[in-house]
Amino acid sequence: MSERVLIFDTTLRDGEQSPGASMNPAEKLRIAGQLEKLGVDVIEAGFPAASEGDFESVSQIAARIRRSEVAGLARANRSDIDRAWQAVRHAARPRIHTFIATSDIHLQYKLRMGREEVLQAAVEGVRYAKSLTDNVEFSAEDGSRSDRDFLCRVFEAAIAAGATTVNLPDTVGYAIPDEFAGLVRYIRSHTPNIGKAVLSVHCHNDLGLATANTLAALQSGARQAEVTINGIGERAGNTSLEEVVMALHTRSSLLGLETGIKTELIHPTSRLVSMITGMLVQPNKAIVGANAFAHEAGIHQDGVLKNPMTYEIMRPETVGLSANRLVLGKHSGRHALRTQLKDLGYDLSDEELNLVFAKFKELADKKKHVMDEDLEAIVTEGILRTAEVFALDYLHVTAGTTVLPMASVRLKINGRAVQGAGYGNGPIDAAYNTIAQLTGTNAELLRFSISALTGGTDAMGEVTVRLRENGLIALGKGADPDIITASAKAFINGLNRLEFLKSHPPEETAGL
Repeated sequence: MSERVLIFDTTLRDGEQSPGASMNPAEKLRIAGQLEKLGVDVIEAGFPAASEGDFESVSQIAARIRRSEVAGLARANRSDIDRAWQAVRHAARPRIHTFIATSDIHLQYKLRMGREEVLQAAVEGVRYAKSLTDNVEFSAEDGSRSDRDFLCRVFEAAIAAGATTVNLPDTVGYAIPDEFAGLVRYIRSHTPNIGKAVLSVHCHNDLGLATANTLAALQSGARQAEVTINGIGERAGNTSLEEVVMALHTRSSLLGLETGIKTELIHPTSRLVSMITGMLVQPNKAIVGANAFAHEAGIHQDGVLKNPMTYEIMRPETVGLSANRLVLGKHSGRHALRTQLKDLGYDLSDEELNLVFAKFKELADKKKHVMDEDLEAIVTEGILRTAEVFALDYLHVTAGTTVLPMASVRLKINGRAVQGAGYGNGPIDAAYNTIAQLTGTNAELLRFSISALTGGTDAMGEVTVRLRENGLIALGKGADPDIITASAKAFINGLNRLEFLKSHPPEETAGL
C-alpha cells in the first residue's frame, strides 16, 4: 500500500522571489484558488512581515481557502510570528512556518550568533507559535550545510517545543542526491522524537538537482515536499511540483508513494502561473513544456502511432492535455466558452465571462478557429492583468523598406487620453519610443521575446518583455494576432507592473 506524501506549495512565497515575478493580491488569490483545486495540501501564501502588501495578500487567501492549509512564513521572533498569525488566523486550516538558519556560515556572517543562541531562538519561536496554533512548522535554513548533530539537536528541541513539521532546506542547492538522502536518514535515526513530526524537505535547483534531491529524500523517509509550479523561485528556482508529483505517479510501483494532487489540473495550473508571472516555460521543460509530448523523429512518430507507450511514459491527458479539443469559432456561444474555460482551469464569474466573451468574439472574427492558448491569452489580457495606470487606446504604425518607421499612439493614463508620434529603427522600436515619451518612463528593456501561441499565419502572437527602472524589475506580456500590437500591449503591461511595484515596493525576504 502506498504512503502519502504531503505537497507544500510555495509558489506564492518563494516562487514570487524570482526577479520580476511579483504579483498583485488579485493575481495571488487566483493562483491560490487554482492550487486548492489542484489538491495542494499546504499553500504558503507569503511572508506577512515583509510588507503590508504581502500581509494583505496572505490575509485574503486565508479568508478564501477552505480545503488546503494556509501557511505564513515568519522568522523565529515574536513580531514576525504575530504578523504571520494575524494574517492566517482566519484560515480554515492555518499554519505558522517559522525558521532560523543553522549552518555555521550563516551563524557567523548573517546572524552573528552562537549555536546555543540559535537553539534557544528556535525553541522560543516554536513555543510562541504553538501558543497561537497547533499547526507549526519549523525550518532549519541552510540545513544541508549544517553540522548534522547540531541539526538533530535543533530539530529535537523544536519538536519538543511543539513543531508538528520540521523542514530540512537545501537553501542554496548545494546537495547531491545520495548525500541528501543520507542526511535524511541520519536525521531520522538521530533525532529521538522525530516520529512526532512530519519531516519535510525544501530544495533549490542551483545544480539542477532539486527534483532528484527531493525524490531521494522522500525515498529515505521524508513525507512532505516543498515545491513550486514550474519550478519558479529565486536564483535557479525550486523543486518543480509537476516533476515530483508525476515521478511519484509514474513510478508508483517502485517508490510506493502517492500524493493528493489532481494531475489532470497540472497543465492548466502551469499555464496560469506562467501567464500571471510572465515567466515563460521553456519548451523542453519536463511535464509542462510545449515539447514534452511532441514527437518529430520519424521512428518516434511511427512508434507512437502504433502504441503511445513506446515513447510516452505518461499519457498527455494525465496532466491535463487532450488531443480532442473543442474547437471554438465565431458561431460558438457563451455556454461552450464557459465549458472550455472551466476545462482550462478558469472558473469565471458572469461579469468576467461577459468580458472574455466580447474579446473572444472580436478574435473569432479575425481568425477561423480560436484555440486554448488564444483563450488563455484573452483571460490574461482581460481578467488577470495588473490594475492599469496606462491603457492602449490606439496604435497606428507605418513601416517598410522605403519609409522611416513611425508610430502614432493614443494612451489613457489614469483615464486621461494622451497621444503622440515618434520614430524608431523599426515599427516596434517606434511604438516603444512613443509610449516611453507619453508615459515619461525611463525603463530599460532587458529582454524581448516573441512566440506564436498557435499554428498558422493567423496565429495569436505573444510577446514577453522584461523591464528595469530604478532597481525594480517587472515582466510584461501581451497577445494579439498583430505582433506589433502585441508588443505594445506587453510594454504597457510591464509599465503597469512597474507602477504597481513602485506603490508596493518588494521588501528583502528570506529564502529557505
